[in-house]
Amino acid sequence: MARLPTLFISHGSPMLAIQSSPANLYLRQLGHDLSRPSAILVISAHWETNGGLAVSVAEEPSTIHDFGGFPRELFEIHYPAQGARNVGLQAADLLQQAGLAVQVNPTRGLDHGAWVPLCLMYPEADIPVTQVSLKHGLSPAEHLQIGRALSSLRDQGVLIIGSGSLTHNLYEFGGQEIDALVPTWVSEFDAWMTKHLEKQDMDALLNYRDKAPHAARNHPTEEHIWPLFVALGAAGDLSTVKRLHASYEYGVLAMDLYSFD
Repeated sequence: MARLPTLFISHGSPMLAIQSSPANLYLRQLGHDLSRPSAILVISAHWETNGGLAVSVAEEPSTIHDFGGFPRELFEIHYPAQGARNVGLQAADLLQQAGLAVQVNPTRGLDHGAWVPLCLMYPEADIPVTQVSLKHGLSPAEHLQIGRALSSLRDQGVLIIGSGSLTHNLYEFGGQEIDALVPTWVSEFDAWMTKHLEKQDMDALLNYRDKAPHAARNHPTEEHIWPLFVALGAAGDLSTVKRLHASYEYGVLAMDLYSFD
């Protein structure tokens, strides 16, 4: 079974699913470029729990349209992948072995942080999918540990995806066009993250909130950057960091995509 890299995907707006853009086109190709996974495990910015982690063991996860104000076409998309129940149960066991409190959720569907990129990468929806939540209030280092606990699933051909956004301040969205100019507070943060990811400077990355320029402005809340640290941790001892794609949408969303191996 091929051991796949872990991925961090910036999923941006739900419009990514239906609107042509460099990121949309790249994700459509990425599924062809990767070895076929046995299952997919997604850690999404849009599932955050209190008190402990949660793992979906739904056998037929629903497609959650967890947004409003978008075209009807988006609400008509359904991603009918089977649930990766056994992978979810293994993930829960691995997290518990790492000393983390975790509950299994028998009904949790796929939020748009999962199904939007997956409907582009694997439009046939023929690979089982499960999700693991983020935990509210944990640090980047603690989310890194969550990833490390899940790392051995890669030996079974499981593709582990952290789905968030390298920058994510929707308070400053302002209704721009998709090709709006990128402000320096976005590009400087993006450049800093790229530099330290490629250097594998974990001290700087784990303390990005204090060290990166405009960190709080790019992430008023941190749930969209936490999946990056889970994906980093799931890669184990890093040997390669690859920036597979870089573009911007609506000025404030850096659509970077990384593989870690």
